[in-house]
Amino acid sequence: MAEWPSLAVTVDLVVLTVRADDLNVLLVRRGIAPYQGRWALPGGFVEPDEDLPDAAARELLEETGLPEPAGHLEQLRTYGTPGRDPRTRVVTVAYLALLPDLPTPVAGSDAASAQWWPVARLHPGQLAFDHDRILADGLERARAKLEYTPLATAFCPPEFTVGQLRTVYETVWGVELDPRNFHRKVTGTPGFLKAAGRSTEGDRGRPAQLFRRGAANLLHPPMLRPASTP
Repeated sequence: MAEWPSLAVTVDLVVLTVRADDLNVLLVRRGIAPYQGRWALPGGFVEPDEDLPDAAARELLEETGLPEPAGHLEQLRTYGTPGRDPRTRVVTVAYLALLPDLPTPVAGSDAASAQWWPVARLHPGQLAFDHDRILADGLERARAKLEYTPLATAFCPPEFTVGQLRTVYETVWGVELDPRNFHRKVTGTPGFLKAAGRSTEGDRGRPAQLFRRGAANLLHPPMLRPASTP
């Protein structure tokens, strides 16, 4: 009978949120070898009777104390370069989550600690395994998604102002956007936003209309990034 090579499967999560007008990623400090003491994306091995999305939700809860949150979760890419994990041949399926601001995570499982990290404070080579590459891919996917889908609203509370939505775009893209042009674009794009029917106090005490995400899955026309965006 043929013998198949040993192969392990893991899931890793690029969990992004906007906190204090900074784009943050959820990281855990590894409590065990390999890379003990290094920061990494949350994740772990898939159990034999477990589906991939279930493994992603379980690892998020075990390593950070965060339940499967409201927001957007999608499969990012699969990574299988030989040697990416020194323990054995490991293929990982990475997931991207775009979430509104959440409480400070609490470490568990094999994580020594867990916290939100401003993306701008990370430097190449800081993360364990090949997580620098996975994070870079997740950031580019998120930035691109904001161009042609309404997923910027995943970073917002259920009801939000146009100003709050503009802050998301500026934070994720790393640019400043003209408030009037932005307001005209997002309110004029069919299906992007739906009026909540009430207002809140805005800048300088002026009432600001509240919106919810609309029914559209794609934006026509798209919200194109300025050329200077990373």
